[in-house]
Amino acid sequence: MPQDSFKPEIPPFLSRYLIANPEEFASNLLRAYERGSLALAQLAERPDAKAGPYTPASEFSAATETLTSLARTWLSDPVKLSEAQTLLFGQFANLWNNVLARAMGMPIAPLIEPASSDNRFKDPEWSANPFFDFCKQAYLLACKWAEDQLAATPGLDERARHRAEFYLRQLTSAYSPTNFLATNPEVLRETIETNGRNLLEGANLLAEDLRSSGDLMKISQTDANAFELGRNLATTPGKVVFQNELLQLIQYVPATDKVRERPILMVPPWINKYYILDLTSQKSFIKYVVDQGFTVFVVSWVNPDEKLAEKTFEDYILEGILEAVRAVKQESGVEKINVLGYCVGGTALATGLAYLAQRGEEPFKSCTLLTTQVDFTLAGDLLLFTDDNQLDSLDALMTEKGFLDGSRMANVFNMMRPRDLIWPYVINNYMLGKKPFPFDLLFWNQDSTRMAAANHKFYLREFYNENRLAKGEMDVGGIKLDLGKIKLPIFSVATREDHIAPAASVFRGMQMLGGPVEFVLAGSGHIAGVINPPSKAKYQFWTKGTNMANLADWQASASVTPGSWWPYWIEWLSQQSGGWIEARAPGKKLGVIEDAPGSYVKAS
Repeated sequence: MPQDSFKPEIPPFLSRYLIANPEEFASNLLRAYERGSLALAQLAERPDAKAGPYTPASEFSAATETLTSLARTWLSDPVKLSEAQTLLFGQFANLWNNVLARAMGMPIAPLIEPASSDNRFKDPEWSANPFFDFCKQAYLLACKWAEDQLAATPGLDERARHRAEFYLRQLTSAYSPTNFLATNPEVLRETIETNGRNLLEGANLLAEDLRSSGDLMKISQTDANAFELGRNLATTPGKVVFQNELLQLIQYVPATDKVRERPILMVPPWINKYYILDLTSQKSFIKYVVDQGFTVFVVSWVNPDEKLAEKTFEDYILEGILEAVRAVKQESGVEKINVLGYCVGGTALATGLAYLAQRGEEPFKSCTLLTTQVDFTLAGDLLLFTDDNQLDSLDALMTEKGFLDGSRMANVFNMMRPRDLIWPYVINNYMLGKKPFPFDLLFWNQDSTRMAAANHKFYLREFYNENRLAKGEMDVGGIKLDLGKIKLPIFSVATREDHIAPAASVFRGMQMLGGPVEFVLAGSGHIAGVINPPSKAKYQFWTKGTNMANLADWQASASVTPGSWWPYWIEWLSQQSGGWIEARAPGKKLGVIEDAPGSYVKAS
C-alpha cells in the first residue's frame, strides 16, 4: 500500500473538533484577543478593580483572607490534613481507574453526579466524552471534599463558618470547568463551527457591557431592547393620582363592573422598581388582583439622586407609605384599607404598623407581607455585607455621592447566587458570543435603582447590623416600637429557596407579631416564588402548619398544594375586603396626573 494513502482513523468524539478553516480561525482568535485585551484593560481602570464597598476587588480580597485563614486552620492539624489529603487523592485515583476501565469498553457507573438542579452539565458530552466526564467528576469530587472539610472544621464561630461557606461557594463556582474554553464542550464546538467568530463576538459584547455599565460592571442578563415600560411591561391600565418627592401613587382601572368595597395598597421595595408586580400581562400580579374585582393602588418609588440624600427610613414611612395611605383613603372614601408589602417595602410597612399601633391608630383591616423580614437574626448571606468595617466604608461612599448606585447592590445579589446569576451569562455572552435571551424578569432585575444615602445607612445598620426592630429598640417619630402591638390579621408569604429573605428568617419574625398570622411557604425563590401566576401551574405552597417550633417542624405539619398561592390569598383577602360596590374610576377625587406606569418608574 502506498505510504501517502494511509489515513489515520480519527475517533468519532474527536472528529467534531477539527478546524475546517485554520486561516480564518487564527484571524478571528487574534482579533478576539486584541478586542478582549482592550476591554479588560478598560475593566482594570474601572471602580470594579479597586477596593471599595461591594466591588469585586474588595470581595476577592475578603475571600482570600477568609480562605487563607481556613487553610491555616487545616495546616495546624497535620494528622487530619494528611487524612483529608489521602481521602482526596484516593477519590482521584478511583476516578482515574474508572476512566481507564471505561476506555477499555467496560460499563462504569460515575463516582459522583451533579445535583438535579445543576444545569451546568446538561450537555450530553459531559457524560458521553471521557475527557469532559473526567473534568466534571474531578471538579464535583473536589467541591464536595472541600465542603465536607469545612463542615468538619472545629473551632469556627457561626459568623466565621458562614463567611467561609460563602466565599468557598464563590471559589468553586468560578473554577467550574464550564467556565473555561478548553473544558467546556459546548463552547469548544461553537468555536470550531464558527471558526472562532463566537469569541470575537464575545469580545464585542464585553466591550458593550463595559460601555453601558454604571458604577460597577454589569453583565447583560437579557436583551434590553426587547422590553419597554408601557408597551410590553407595566401595561395594566391605570392613572397616577397622587405624587410627592418620594413616590407616585397609581390607581388601576377596574376590570369588573363591581369591586370589593375595601381597596388594597401595594408597597413594593425601593431597591428595585415597582413593575415586578406588573410584568407581562400573563405574569402581572397587579392585573390578576384587579381581574378578581379589587381596587388596586401601588406605590411607585422615585429613583433618588443626591437631592434626596437626607431622606431617612423614617421619611420613607411617614412621607412615603403613610402619605400614600392617606391618599388612598381620601380617593376611596373608606376608613380602613388593606395593605401589602414586598421585601424591604414590607419591612418598612411593618415598621409603620408598629408605629401606628403605638399611637393607637389602625387605618388598616389587614396586611399582606411578601418575603418580608422583621427579625434579621437569620437573614442569611446579606449579613456578611453589613459588618461595621464594610458599613463604615459604604457610609463614606454614600456621603460623598448622596446615594448608593444600584449596581453595587445588584453585585451583592448576584454574588449570592453566582452559579445562576453570573457564570451562565459569562459563558453565553462572552464565550459563546450570543446575546442573552429576552426575559422580562431579568430585564426588571437589571433596571436597578439608587438608594438615598440616609435611608440606606439606617436600613443596613438598624435592621441587618443591630436588629433593633426585633429587639424593641427602634425609634420612629420619637416612639419606641413594639412588634407585639401589631394586632391586625397578617398574611405572610415566604419562599422556600429565598436567598435574600430566607424563609426561616421570615417565619421567625412573624412569631413576634401580636395578631393572627396566616403563614404560607411557597416553592422557588424570592421572585419566582412570588410572581407565580396560576396559569403557569408551577411550584407548590404549604399552609396550615401546626408545629410552630421552627420552620422545618411547621412545614412537616403543613398541607401542600400544587401550583400558585395567589388563589388561596384571594380567598383570604376577600374576607377582609367587605361587600361589592360599583367600580371606581381612578382619580375621581384626587384627579389624574398622568397615565400609568408614570414618569418616576422610567427615570434611570
